[in-house]
Amino acid sequence: MQRAKSWTLTDIASDVWLDTFGTGGDHLPLGACRNWSIRKRTLHGGLRAGVDLIDVDNGALAFTVLPTRGMGLWQGRYRGVHLGWKSPVHGPVHPSLVNTADRGGIGWLTGFDEWLCRCGLASNGPPGEDAYTDRQGRARRDLLSLHGRIANQPAYYVEVRVGLDPPYELSVTGQVEEGGLFYPHLVLTTTYTTAPESNRVVIHDRVENRGAEPAEMQLLYHCNIGSPLLEAGSRVVAPYREVSPISGRAAEGIDTLEFYAGPAPGFAEQVYCYDLVGDAAGRTLALLSNRACDKGLVLRFSRHELPCFTVWKNTGALEDGYVTGLEPATNFPNLKTFEREKSRVVLLPAGGQWETTWSIEVHDSSADVAAALAEVVQLQAQAKAVIHRTPHPKFSAAG
Repeated sequence: MQRAKSWTLTDIASDVWLDTFGTGGDHLPLGACRNWSIRKRTLHGGLRAGVDLIDVDNGALAFTVLPTRGMGLWQGRYRGVHLGWKSPVHGPVHPSLVNTADRGGIGWLTGFDEWLCRCGLASNGPPGEDAYTDRQGRARRDLLSLHGRIANQPAYYVEVRVGLDPPYELSVTGQVEEGGLFYPHLVLTTTYTTAPESNRVVIHDRVENRGAEPAEMQLLYHCNIGSPLLEAGSRVVAPYREVSPISGRAAEGIDTLEFYAGPAPGFAEQVYCYDLVGDAAGRTLALLSNRACDKGLVLRFSRHELPCFTVWKNTGALEDGYVTGLEPATNFPNLKTFEREKSRVVLLPAGGQWETTWSIEVHDSSADVAAALAEVVQLQAQAKAVIHRTPHPKFSAAG
């Protein structure tokens, strides 16, 4: 059994909360690696006042965890390559200052500037009315806001753990509750894990239904990338059976599906839904590379756990948020009513749980990007790629 040292930073059950925390290779060397650190701090001033950060640096890859914002990842860097995007929001924004009901249910966007944020847990997708019949046979109509609540829920338990034996894993675990009276009682437990000088962070999530009745669950991972990985000529590739524009607007860009334009003021977002190909175990990947194909970001996940994949293109002006989203999920980002009809809403029994383990890799060489592309090509050889030029009813209500 591997030895480890752990620290509890937040635990509301025991009334524990550490204002600051720090550890690293200067006093805890991990093998030959001393250039690592994990540090916690709390921000002050402006919209970020009261937001807790946990900065993890493995000596090559660094990222910032946001316990106050649903355990999302704010920003990162890998050997000088910035990971994330420049949002018009000067965040991270404290959840108490985000009114999700604002502007017809899209107020979630006033806190949106993370590299990785979760959309869920009870629902995600656009704002609107969810019409359904509850378990008592009653007709219900619930107003849903954009992308749900979890990204604006603070963690009630946070722990840091450092492995003292190879591979010397560094991890941050947090628990976030989404619930209320007459509301599903869902709990997310997430762990980010990396190793010294690795180019990879592994995300393990477990969602539990702690209520006494079955509860619906949706989860979409909004992984957002801007410059320098995103630029004119950048390319996104993934092995797929089918891909469909989610709307007529997205259909306008179907001829340049894999490629990105430079920043353009007034650009209207485009969204594409993918049915991906996996290997015998269901494992698949998606790659975003820059124009020169010497830098790239790879998502690896299982189709059995995250069967839906979406690409969001928002190549507007730099000042307005030049960004793309690579989004593995349990569902496509349609209104929950539509996704339920397509059997893409997870139903957790009382006491039941759902789990996934997936990863983000960053590459900074032509050889590594080419190797990832070769994996995509190998998987693509298993299926003929079908591109729907207009929205297909399998993927969106616009079809």
